[in-house]
Amino acid sequence: MTDFKNELIAKAENISLGFENAIPYDDVDFSRVKDAMLYSLQIGGKRIRPVLMTEFYVLCGGKAKGIYNFAIALEMIHTYSLIHDDLPCMDNDDFRRGKPSCHKAFDEATAVLAGDGLLTEAFALASRAEGIPAENIVKAINVLAECAGVSGMIGGQIIDIQNEGKTLSIEKLQKLYSLKTGALIKAAAKIGCILAGKEDKCEYAERYAENIGLAFQIVDDILDFCGDEALLGKPIGSDEKNNKCTYVTLCGIQESRNVVEKLTLEAKMCVDKIGTNGRFLRDMADYLAIRDN
Repeated sequence: MTDFKNELIAKAENISLGFENAIPYDDVDFSRVKDAMLYSLQIGGKRIRPVLMTEFYVLCGGKAKGIYNFAIALEMIHTYSLIHDDLPCMDNDDFRRGKPSCHKAFDEATAVLAGDGLLTEAFALASRAEGIPAENIVKAINVLAECAGVSGMIGGQIIDIQNEGKTLSIEKLQKLYSLKTGALIKAAAKIGCILAGKEDKCEYAERYAENIGLAFQIVDDILDFCGDEALLGKPIGSDEKNNKCTYVTLCGIQESRNVVEKLTLEAKMCVDKIGTNGRFLRDMADYLAIRDN
């Protein structure tokens, strides 16, 4: 999938160009937290969520450049969650994508505030999306808040923390994953449709996102168990170190891979229900299922 990977990189870089303008503070008193925010935003990553959002927007006929405000806002929220995840009180990871985590590159207090700043500024940026009807912006911001909040990503983090060291049922684990990892992926897909004025496509977009979101997390479990540290950019075995229940510990490697294959197929079928130009989204589902980092 070399051609697809190159296409994804190009789309991701196009979104990354807007990061610095999204954090416009020039006051010297804010320079440290701004540097920490940009450091974490620019540290790397596939930009899967913002790219998904723009692809669903285009698939649904959207054309306004204001979509990039929402795409960058979503990546800011994702980045804030990673900064906080890496903190000693959470997963206690010293590296993120091969570089020191925010609290190691700066300090814990600055990392907390950098995460807070990214979360807050994301909504301000989204509210300024030009060329998109205000009604659609309001609906999309509501989805973004719901998926990032206690009924979404934060709820998944709470379940994760409260169940460290416990063996979960497969149903409970799927709920955890659907919230902690899947919620922002679902936000990306739904918001792309909403901003393009195609709410009637949200059902299929959401089902696509739920399938690739769960598949994404299961692949993460597999990579944490038997991945290549050099490719991952962080040590493997953190799940075992933190005594976490994962798909691999419950089902084993082969069954986990079988589930990923099934979820990927179902996701691609959902794309076909939305439009005839969804080749990139189908390829995205395949790519996420076989990624090595």
